[in-house]
Amino acid sequence: MKATAQDDTASMAGQVGREDLHQDTEMPAGEAGFSLAKVHEILEELLPAGEVSVYEAGGGASSYLPVSVLRRSRVTVVDIDPTQVSNNGYADTVICGDVQTHRFTPLTFDLVTSYNVIEHLPDVGAAMERFAECLKPGGLLLIGAPHPRSLSGLVTKYSPHWFHVWFYRHIRGHERAGEPGEPPFPVHYHPLVLPARLKPFLDRLGLEPIYEHVYESPRYAEMRICRPRLAAFTDGVTDVVNRVTGRRFNLQRGDYHLVLRKRSGHPTPQ
Repeated sequence: MKATAQDDTASMAGQVGREDLHQDTEMPAGEAGFSLAKVHEILEELLPAGEVSVYEAGGGASSYLPVSVLRRSRVTVVDIDPTQVSNNGYADTVICGDVQTHRFTPLTFDLVTSYNVIEHLPDVGAAMERFAECLKPGGLLLIGAPHPRSLSGLVTKYSPHWFHVWFYRHIRGHERAGEPGEPPFPVHYHPLVLPARLKPFLDRLGLEPIYEHVYESPRYAEMRICRPRLAAFTDGVTDVVNRVTGRRFNLQRGDYHLVLRKRSGHPTPQ
C-alpha cells in the first residue's frame, strides 16, 4: 500500500521528536509537530554546510531547532527576561536585551529564529527590521507564532493575563505558570502578527516566503488527551462558528510556521 504525504509527515515528526530535537524541548503535539518536522527538513536542506551562525530572538532553556543543526551552530540568544537568559544552557552567546532594538553587525547570521515571541512584542516591525538587517544574503528567517484569528488567539488577545495564568495552571497542568521566567507571558498581538500583513512587510525588507503552514494549535491535541470533555465542547463550538462564517477561516487553526529567505542583492535596512 502506497504511503500518503500525511503518513510520511507523521513518520518524520515522530522520528524528529524521538531523535532530533533539543533535549529540553518537547515536540509539539498533533499537526504542529508535523509542521515543525517539515521546517527541520527545510533548514537541514538550505542552511550552508559546516558551521552555521544562528540568532535566536527570544530563548530560554529550550530550542526548536533540530540537534543536527545545533551541533554545528554558533548560537546567539537575545531575551529581555533575565530569568530566561539565566536558564539558557546551549547558546554560545546569551544577551539580556530587547529584540526590537538590539542591533548586530549587518549580514552576520545564516539563520534568525523567532518562536512564540512576536505576539509579545509591542513593535513587531522594528524587530523584523533588525532581523532582516543582520541576515546574510540567502539567510533564513523562521517565525513560529499563534494566529490572531483563531479561537486561542482571540481568547488570548481579549482576556486578562490572570486568566492565561489560570488556564496554564489548571487546564494545561503547568504548576509554575506565571512565575518569573515561566509562561504565559503578557501579549500585545501587534497587527503584523497576522501572516497576511506580515508577509508583505517582510517582502519590502527583501525576505520571500519558502514555507508557510497554518495548523491546529497543539493545545487542542493536549486537551483531547488531558481534558477530553472540554476538548469535545471546544471542538463543537469552533465547528459551529466555522459553519456560521461559511468556513472563511478556521478557528482551530491557531498557530503558524513561516520560513523566509533573504534575497541576494537586497539593500540592508539602515
